[in-house]
Amino acid sequence: MCLGIPMQVERCHGLVADCQHAGQWQTVDLSLVGEVQPGDWLLVFTGAAREVLSPQQAADILDALAALDAAMNGRFDPAIHLADLNQREPQLPPHLQAQFDAQRKPS
Repeated sequence: MCLGIPMQVERCHGLVADCQHAGQWQTVDLSLVGEVQPGDWLLVFTGAAREVLSPQQAADILDALAALDAAMNGRFDPAIHLADLNQREPQLPPHLQAQFDAQRKPS
């Protein structure tokens, strides 16, 4: 399985950026995403930016990676690591919800 890591751009040099995450610095190739600005978030895999992320997307991915790390190290707590799922019903994607609703209608 391959995982991209959200990294924040600190400095840009054309199609290369110096990015950091959790104190780790990496020079990132921007060829797939184009020029970016300091402060932007990138999804980075094997030294290349694959996608420009919103701050919320970056936070969501970092939260998911923290939950994975906690699970792998015996520290997983659903109340903490799945807090966004607590106190709500699961939702189907719109295309599946439409199929479900169509099946529930009386014939």
